[in-house]
Amino acid sequence: MSSHAKHSPSGQNYATWFIFGLMASVTFIGILSELVPSGLMPQMTQGLGIEQTQVGFLVGVYALAAALCAIPLISMTLWINRKTLLLLLLAGFTVSNLVVGFASSYPLIISMRIIGGICAGIMWPMIAAYGTALVPEKMQGKAITIIMAGNTFGISLGLPFMTFIGTQLGWRTAFVLLGVIGAIIALLSTKYLPSLPGEKLTPSNSPLAVLKNPAVLIVLLLTFLSVMAHYGTYTYISLLVESINFFGGISLALLIFGIGSVVSVVLSAKIIDLYLRGLILSMLACGALAMALLILFGSINGIAHIAFFLWGLAFGPLVTMYQAAVSQQVAHAKAVATSVQSSVFNFSIMMATWIGGLILLNLPQAGVFGIVYLSIICFLPAILIALIAKKALSS
Repeated sequence: MSSHAKHSPSGQNYATWFIFGLMASVTFIGILSELVPSGLMPQMTQGLGIEQTQVGFLVGVYALAAALCAIPLISMTLWINRKTLLLLLLAGFTVSNLVVGFASSYPLIISMRIIGGICAGIMWPMIAAYGTALVPEKMQGKAITIIMAGNTFGISLGLPFMTFIGTQLGWRTAFVLLGVIGAIIALLSTKYLPSLPGEKLTPSNSPLAVLKNPAVLIVLLLTFLSVMAHYGTYTYISLLVESINFFGGISLALLIFGIGSVVSVVLSAKIIDLYLRGLILSMLACGALAMALLILFGSINGIAHIAFFLWGLAFGPLVTMYQAAVSQQVAHAKAVATSVQSSVFNFSIMMATWIGGLILLNLPQAGVFGIVYLSIICFLPAILIALIAKKALSS
């Protein structure tokens, strides 16, 4: 990305690869802060003397805090300088992870997870708006793609690495390392990120005004269906791998999935600003095909591996493409619009997990394949909506 892509009011050039890479490191630390307990469940269960469900709650309460706080807190903090706000959020991630790394009290750990979730609820939408303000309109999709690549790399590469650290050196070491990384990112951000004024909340850029936009509602519906389709099955990916006797086990499945995600993020950065609707349609179709292959040929080694790669391809730009789509529909309320989209995203994850659990509980004969069928049921109407909604997804 050219350093001459955009000029600040002071005349300095800010839209560099380094700046957006630094912003991507923020989303990287945000997703890892949320998911690390899920990779270290046995260690945290034993270390804290609690049940597995209580460790699972540490992930759920983080996501819940992010979902509930995104819209009201983005509106409340809209006036704050973007750099100042991001530094405050990084401080929140750092402190919450460090305290969890040293704390023995479960209620204290829960409170720190809530603080981390609140920071994430503000960070996800505001950093996308922050980045798009630094580049011309024709490059905003690429900016969001690069920034949100931290999410994809966090899931595909960061989480396995942090899980390895936690299993080899102790789960507390993993959280302390997260805190240290957060502090380093904050120091670099203090020096290198550009200052950008906030904006005043008005009736025209309020969440209610955003929700009155039909195109935004279409993007929110696509977000809901797509997240349900992906996360319902992803939440129970270990069960799926066991059910199909996947050669290589969960480690290889996640690696193939991660490679697919990284490939699609790199490709989407090149085409998202020109072919957003085509990208969304392709990713939805790719996801539906992957689920169909798992149902029809999941027990056949080779085909199952291809299915996981295709699923990773479909998953990679999930956050990016819908944030880019909703950002295109508003002129001055990008942070508010993306906060609404982010809330829908997080609520959809919780719905997918809950409904998937109900299927396993009430339809034992279907098992995890019942959840894969749910994914297809969500993918198909999403494809139809994307085919029809040319205006809402125009790039």
